[in-house]
Amino acid sequence: MAVTFALALGSTGSLAQRIENRKDRQVARTNQGIRSGELTDKEAARLKARQANLNRKIRQDRQDGPGLTPAERARIEQRQDQISRDLARQKHDGQKK
Repeated sequence: MAVTFALALGSTGSLAQRIENRKDRQVARTNQGIRSGELTDKEAARLKARQANLNRKIRQDRQDGPGLTPAERARIEQRQDQISRDLARQKHDGQKK
């Protein structure tokens, strides 16, 4: 029983860490796009606002109960996927700062 509990805690922690790591990578990609001129100011502001909204949602979901539910994690990952796709699209759309 203790092993099962420990495994559950470990996997929950790694899922939370995966969300955080991904968030950090997307922020770094956005900042790199700003520095390189691949993102216009408007594109960068829009992407940063979407990431900030997602960060607020993650904090709210974590405060609602003991961690994130599987459904909450799935929604977060879907939104991260969408932001990532939009970031890639904006960086390679040919518009320069």
